[in-house]
Amino acid sequence: MFPLRTLALGALALPLAAHANDPYSYAQPDEVRVTHLDLQLKLDFPQRQLDGQATLTLDWKDPKASALVLDTRDLRIASVEAVDAGGKRTPLRYALAPRDKQLGSKLTIQTPQRPHEVRIVYTTSPEASGLQWLPPAQTADKKQPFMFSQSESIHARSWVPLQDSPAIRFTYDADVSAPADTRVAMSAPNDPVHALNGHFSFTQTHPIPSYLLAIAAGDLAVKETGPRSAVYAEPSVVGKAAHEFEDTEKMIATAEQLYGPYRWGRYDILVLPPSFPYGGMENPNMTFATPTVLVGDKSLVSLVAHELAHSWSGNLITAASWRDIWLNEGITTYVQGRITEALYGTRQANEEALLDIHSLQKELPDMPENAQRLAPKPGHVDADDSLSDVAYNKGSWFLRTLEQRFGRETFDNYLKSYFDHFAFQSITTEQMLDFLKPNLIDKYPGKMSWAEVQDWVYGTGIPKNAPLPQSPSFASIDQQRSAFLAGTLSADKLDAKGWNTQEWMYFLDGLPDAPPLAKMQQIDAAWHLTGTPNAEIGMRWYVHAINAGDKAAWPAAAEHMTRIGRLYLTMPLYAALVKTPDGLAFAEQVYAKAKSGYHPLTQQAVEGLIAKAKAGKH
Repeated sequence: MFPLRTLALGALALPLAAHANDPYSYAQPDEVRVTHLDLQLKLDFPQRQLDGQATLTLDWKDPKASALVLDTRDLRIASVEAVDAGGKRTPLRYALAPRDKQLGSKLTIQTPQRPHEVRIVYTTSPEASGLQWLPPAQTADKKQPFMFSQSESIHARSWVPLQDSPAIRFTYDADVSAPADTRVAMSAPNDPVHALNGHFSFTQTHPIPSYLLAIAAGDLAVKETGPRSAVYAEPSVVGKAAHEFEDTEKMIATAEQLYGPYRWGRYDILVLPPSFPYGGMENPNMTFATPTVLVGDKSLVSLVAHELAHSWSGNLITAASWRDIWLNEGITTYVQGRITEALYGTRQANEEALLDIHSLQKELPDMPENAQRLAPKPGHVDADDSLSDVAYNKGSWFLRTLEQRFGRETFDNYLKSYFDHFAFQSITTEQMLDFLKPNLIDKYPGKMSWAEVQDWVYGTGIPKNAPLPQSPSFASIDQQRSAFLAGTLSADKLDAKGWNTQEWMYFLDGLPDAPPLAKMQQIDAAWHLTGTPNAEIGMRWYVHAINAGDKAAWPAAAEHMTRIGRLYLTMPLYAALVKTPDGLAFAEQVYAKAKSGYHPLTQQAVEGLIAKAKAGKH
């Protein structure tokens, strides 16, 4: 997943009912594991639901086990049956436990004969946390409804009954029925010339964890970008997206040169409607991407580099638990930087790394000590909250430190061997460290002590000797910003005509949290940032304008908040508005108009923020 910039949904206590194997799952993989999913789905747009049949192939680990325990959330179970080798079906007794707010409902199926397969017929809820159903009016072309999933972290259970833990990997087949003229895509190899005949079949031959199970359906056109890559998007968007992502094949080849073969076959990109709550999601074979990166100059295509890099770190090797998620995101962010550097130069790669580092440095002081660790101690952390700046940016900073100490060639060879050794496995931090010590630290003595490694992984904060990338352009921007704020350089004299997106982001990030109103007005008069189509720049600009008290920017900020459902680009504006009574009232008005176009996760985040602000006013 593309960086969230610590926009977590609020720390939640770990439910005591969760099983010890994974605190976020009821599954008991020590007794039985799902190895394959055969999925049949019918899309029902009017009812906003999936009618499903999930047949789970089981590997019984404990000969004394007599029950299969699955994760579900808001599923209506119609029947559960055992299926023998000959296809004979036998009804099974089952119990659906009361709904837990975080985990959903435990489904316990009595299986005294330990069958080879169990088949569950079910229907999803219109409010399924892992699905969003959009009417035509909320799509780009406004012609057909649209549906897409977001299973990470623990939302797959809201549309398929399964063992919803990253430690459990399975292959899958799926047959999907959809209305005519609707294209369906899944996290498996997709056929770009498939007829729109209402029936789609998919086969994922590589074992994946449940959070990488994905589906989308709507008015989708396809434009190929290479021999093994294509862009899927609504017809009015697909051309722009194909241009923005035309370097995809080059990215794949670059990553292969660095870290070994791309093992998934095709790599396609699906550009979703603006309500998608994240930057990107690394679903195997089919990255789901936000349209907010389509700015026309390829300045934000590191999103593709990031999601592609997950094909090695995250999808090929998966964190065994959400506590270990830095193994996915930290390594991926490092690999993303290497791909960006190879294709777009050291300048852009270093600027993006420094933006990540500064974001982390800003967030760390307000984080609990446990949240500052790459591998936290057991505590009160929600699965979604594990996706923080620490996992992404401290993790990648650790890898850059290893590269600096051991040399790029040595570290590249090590990382390639790591990907080969653990391919298609889910591992813990400790397994990664057990491989790191003999194959890098001990193999090249004197480069880095084991105590330093442990400080990076288990310590709080950032080690004092962490290396910083160099950026002459950022150094120049620091000088200009200081002169502007001191009044010795006017806004129109800023040397900003040639600034790229990252440099504008850095300039705005370095302004005071609540800059003087006059200064903001001078910048806008000179550079016309209000109304910018670049969402990264816009998010930063509107937050500063709101904090400065510039109500003239509020209508454009509202348009940004209504048009974009991505958490990272929307939540900071709400957070800035709710600080004042007038701003809180305005935020509520904007949300009332925007709510229907937001993903359930975005709705949850905004409503929680507004409720907290209103409670604080009383």
